[in-house]
Amino acid sequence: MANALNVIHPYKWEGLWVFDDARVGLDKEPFVEGADAIIEKALAVKGIEEPEKGFRLLFSAGPFPNYDLKLRWLRESEGGNWYRAEEFAMEGWLCPALLKYFDEPPTEIYARLEAKGAHSDHPRTS
Repeated sequence: MANALNVIHPYKWEGLWVFDDARVGLDKEPFVEGADAIIEKALAVKGIEEPEKGFRLLFSAGPFPNYDLKLRWLRESEGGNWYRAEEFAMEGWLCPALLKYFDEPPTEIYARLEAKGAHSDHPRTS
């Protein structure tokens, strides 16, 4: 599998971390079952200000320069997949929307979180 770098822009909506990606037909796709807690922890470590208004999340099945987080595949469950963030000793479930970005669940997912800053290309500002 090629090392494609994907980009989404999560934000808070009604208390949930969600993201939109019209390119693959997703609207307010939520992070749940521990994936939200991993995001919270990673944001705290990075010190990104006002992430609830949106931030960039780059991710890939292979390592890329300056990634912040590595998730390791654990098991399939209820149509989704459980991953573990070793650096936080946390597990999170990624729903079947993962397969909008990968042909099959990757054994590892590498991610980098960035403040919107100059990359304010997400339409949500509140």
